[in-house]
Amino acid sequence: MKPAADIPDSADPATRRVLSVCDSVGAFIEYWGFKSIHGRVWTLLALRAQPMAQSEIAATLGVSRSLISGAVSELAGHGLVRATGEHRNAPYEAVMDFWPTITDVLRGREWMLLERARMALEGAIDAVERAEEDGGPVVWDAGRMKVLLALTELGQALLRALMSMRAPRTPERVGHWLKGAVSVVHKVRRRI
Repeated sequence: MKPAADIPDSADPATRRVLSVCDSVGAFIEYWGFKSIHGRVWTLLALRAQPMAQSEIAATLGVSRSLISGAVSELAGHGLVRATGEHRNAPYEAVMDFWPTITDVLRGREWMLLERARMALEGAIDAVERAEEDGGPVVWDAGRMKVLLALTELGQALLRALMSMRAPRTPERVGHWLKGAVSVVHKVRRRI
């Protein structure tokens, strides 16, 4: 990977900044368990005014064409980039409606982690309460378990609300989207 610090001095200031953004998004994506190159490629295409051929993407990011080919194929499979033509070397553009892909990831990963925790806590609470009813020794605190269960359910409610939202498609809609997001969080908080 060619980090922003290795950008040639011949690159114009805007390109240098955009490549820095690509690297930052790549690092963010990598933090969440995905490949940095996916974030870098998608961001480059998203910020570019025109579609780019894979060879141009590789040259701009300073990586191999084979790395770009694999990344573009995976991104296209997730609906995050698309070819702008039918020919073999058709340029690609970013799909700006990326929210469905994010919600799929949240549903398949974070939701399932919270659901497993919720089910485990319910089972533990049930076992402790049965032990208490039977008069046996109990070393576990069902009250604390219920607090953790409530926090887990709050996490699920927030995640459910987040997954139900649609991301803004234009910069002018970001403020409206944020107001909607805050409203949803307040509604969830009042229910719990």
